[in-house]
Amino acid sequence: MKAKQTYLKGKSVFIVSLFVIGITILTVYFTGINYNRSLTSNLYLSLGIIAIALFLFMTYGLYIGIGLIDNFPKFQNFKSGDIFTQSAEFPDLPKIDVGDGIGGLILSILLWIGMTILFIVLLVLLEAVFWFSIFIISAMLYWVFFRALKFVFNKSKDTKGDIGFSVVYSLIYTLLYVGWIFGIVYLTEIIT
Repeated sequence: MKAKQTYLKGKSVFIVSLFVIGITILTVYFTGINYNRSLTSNLYLSLGIIAIALFLFMTYGLYIGIGLIDNFPKFQNFKSGDIFTQSAEFPDLPKIDVGDGIGGLILSILLWIGMTILFIVLLVLLEAVFWFSIFIISAMLYWVFFRALKFVFNKSKDTKGDIGFSVVYSLIYTLLYVGWIFGIVYLTEIIT
């Protein structure tokens, strides 16, 4: 009787990826406190840590023979034009002249309170847009991580139980997924 293939959920892989990125940031920060490293040195160190973690994870997954299941929620009913209007015109604002005296003072205080409330509402809206942007970026990162690893783990049926093939596939995919970023950092260092 053949054993069933082990599956990882996409959300779990994404959470582990975020955990690795967090550990990388903390490692670079805490090891860089006593040293005055350049930005490119920190990038090389960060990419090296991420590459090692990715290589080990893919090698283990390919050797064990795991697969991935996409359990991220679907957003197919979202329409981009529903939230914001497409008008490019800014409305005309009324010009308010409060004048001098007690009436002007009271009107100024009321306008000040009104503008404070308006700024609070605008800050709340800005915060909502910020968190929505974080959500969209997270969803994009999830998709990239999930699709890339799903492509790798499609080979797990061929590499299950064979450490040699697992290491070779992991090394190739690690070089593909992280190597181009090393190349960009190296070219940036040469140009500047």
